[in-house]
Amino acid sequence: MKSPVPISKSMTREQALGRARELVRAQAWGAAFAQLSAADSERPLEPEDLAELAQVALLIGKDAEGADLLSRAHQGFLSRGAAQPAARCAFWLGFTALLNGEYAKAGGWLSRATRLLEDQPACVEKGYLLLPIGYRSVHGGDPVEAHATFMQAAAIGDHFGDKDLSTLALQGQGRALIRQGEISKGVTLLDEAMVAVTAGEVSPLTAGGVYCSVIEACGEIFDLRRAQEWTTALEKWCASQPDMVPYRGHCLIRRAELLQLHGAWDDALQEAQRASEWLSRPSPKPPIGAAFYRVGEVHRLRGAFTEAEGAYREASQWDRTPQPGLARLRLAQGNIAAANAAIRRIAEEVQHAGSRAMILDAYVEIVLAAQDVTAARAAADELAQIAEQYGAPFLHALSSRATGAVLLAEQDARGALTALKKSWKAWCKLEAPYEASQTRVLIAVACRELGDEDAAVSELAAARKAFQRLGATVDVSRVESLSLNKTPAAPGPGPLTTREVEVLKQVASGMTNRAIAKKLFISEKTVARHLSNIFTKLDLSSRAAATAYAFKHDLV
Repeated sequence: MKSPVPISKSMTREQALGRARELVRAQAWGAAFAQLSAADSERPLEPEDLAELAQVALLIGKDAEGADLLSRAHQGFLSRGAAQPAARCAFWLGFTALLNGEYAKAGGWLSRATRLLEDQPACVEKGYLLLPIGYRSVHGGDPVEAHATFMQAAAIGDHFGDKDLSTLALQGQGRALIRQGEISKGVTLLDEAMVAVTAGEVSPLTAGGVYCSVIEACGEIFDLRRAQEWTTALEKWCASQPDMVPYRGHCLIRRAELLQLHGAWDDALQEAQRASEWLSRPSPKPPIGAAFYRVGEVHRLRGAFTEAEGAYREASQWDRTPQPGLARLRLAQGNIAAANAAIRRIAEEVQHAGSRAMILDAYVEIVLAAQDVTAARAAADELAQIAEQYGAPFLHALSSRATGAVLLAEQDARGALTALKKSWKAWCKLEAPYEASQTRVLIAVACRELGDEDAAVSELAAARKAFQRLGATVDVSRVESLSLNKTPAAPGPGPLTTREVEVLKQVASGMTNRAIAKKLFISEKTVARHLSNIFTKLDLSSRAAATAYAFKHDLV
């Protein structure tokens, strides 16, 4: 983009306005806003220029100024008796208010726009007014009606050659199809809408709105690879317009989720904090709770428990449940009872399949820590069904890991290893370093159960390195604890495996099965199975006899 040419003081008003319009076409939004605002201060602009200045204000993040300018443009068009452009200004005022959660204001402006067009012939503005109707149907649980409404809007956009309306309606159709369960068809339409965005066929304001809608839809269906692909494409497009503020509110929260998944925790925290700031202006909006929750998640992963708890509390103030993050925080703090109670309660409340997936992932981890293998098995099986329903690689990775963890608790280390390796490969393809490393820790436990200590040590070392790079201090400590508790290479006398020797040592030191399970990071059932094998192999009948054997063979 060429650098803006300085505005000469000798320019006439028309020359200055012409130069400002050139700046708009060159996408030099900051300079265009300054030039148009200066002209408006000197003498009020005509409605057409006010509408253009309003769009520029919205593009650079000046929402309040943009709304005021649109309102002035609306009044200017009304004074001329120009109903259609006046209605378009009213639509944008209502639509942006609707997106900001200002429902009374939105209803007022949209009602005014509708009334202005009652006696007007067919026009593109009537197509725009179908968009909020379609969105209400989507969020009201009637995606079939929503799809029909968006199709009607798209037809009007195509008829009048309005690419903005056609593209907005296209992404609306995609969202409606996804809500109907026709995910493949829905994402195809979303992709088509994004092609129009990245090709520069729509206005910048529409581009930002479509992108945020698409990335939100990708989040709903856990299609994180598609979300990342479109994020990368749009970031390149935005790089040529440094003044523009394309990511706002809920869109920033989705970006924070992606950044967190990919291990960019500093950036994720920054985006989540930006979202909370944006959503608090001029007054807090309900989605701010989701921003605080994301802040809490990053703090929790880093081991900043006080900051995490504070963020979760803030989230709960705005009708955003702090779960499952808060339950996982309690687990990390060692309060298994509190974590168990919280995750069971939220699992009973949340019934939507997409929302339950993340709950079930945490549920399996927590109830296994509470030694309830039966409940964990049921949750893992349900998660597998959800993964099959959505077909998203992210969900399959979650499901395979949950299944592997349950198989470990059910004493099927070989089956667990198969499931866990499948999960690890999926996380690697998704470029999710933290999740992949969490899975490697479980792989290490499975290898130990199978007596392969070398593999266990290797997996733990790789996981520890990744956790250190991410700044996951709690996970580093856990891996170090597992590494210190490794089984010696030589199994000792007799036919015992390396793990059985380790269990025998703990028995000889006077530890209970529960204490052994906690120290070796295995279940009590697994300890009991090892102890039964020890008694059988050594022809022993009691813990006392096992202790005597351990001392006799210098295992203690």
